[in-house]
Amino acid sequence: MKKTEIKQYIDDYIDDYKGTACEELHQNLFNTDYYIIGTYKATQWLGSDTFRIIEAIKEYEQDNFGEVSTDFSNPEKIVNMFAYIRGEEIINNMLNDLEIFGEHVNESNIKRMTEYLTS
Repeated sequence: MKKTEIKQYIDDYIDDYKGTACEELHQNLFNTDYYIIGTYKATQWLGSDTFRIIEAIKEYEQDNFGEVSTDFSNPEKIVNMFAYIRGEEIINNMLNDLEIFGEHVNESNIKRMTEYLTS
């Protein structure tokens, strides 16, 4: 659910983080900036997946924090929390599969990450 769009976002902005630790990619991409800004854009992005996305957020927050705190009346917050969750999953899988934990984002790693994200 929405994995392709989030992978594309990672691929589009990965070059911006050359020189940073690979482990910081998730923080930089999904926690220091918003994935989507604007209620209209967020509502369009959610589309018919809205309730499945809300359920995924509830499950993640309950499992990781013991409570649900996302404001589900705000489409922007829903989208950005879901992107945060899926982004974490995608980036962690990528770093594990490519065995590049502890390395920095560089030309070689960017090429490998791009291949991974677009495969």
